[in-house]
Amino acid sequence: MVIIWVALGAGFGAVLRYLITLVGKRYWPQLPFATLVINVIGATLAGFLVGIQVPTADELFLLTGMCGGFTTFSTFTTDTFVLLRNRRWTIAATYYFGTIMLGFLAAYLGLGLGSLIRS
Repeated sequence: MVIIWVALGAGFGAVLRYLITLVGKRYWPQLPFATLVINVIGATLAGFLVGIQVPTADELFLLTGMCGGFTTFSTFTTDTFVLLRNRRWTIAATYYFGTIMLGFLAAYLGLGLGSLIRS
């Protein structure tokens, strides 16, 4: 039963990621802006869930499943390599380091908000 909860959460997260990716490709076809937004939202949500200390069953659905299916490290790295292959050096570096920094800050913010709510 636990695996079903993780799978349902992952499916839900993947569908959300796909929908945001479609919007991103429509409005920013040359930039991986949607992946950046997805990963920052996911980091914020993951930090928040850890901060509020959700029960284990909910954590499996929301954190492991949904956030795991929603965020995408593989697309982030592939997008970076595509930018490098296309000799878009500045955009690639900005995207790479910006995603890491924003993701870290987003997780920290989510953790702080979750901790405040839990208190």
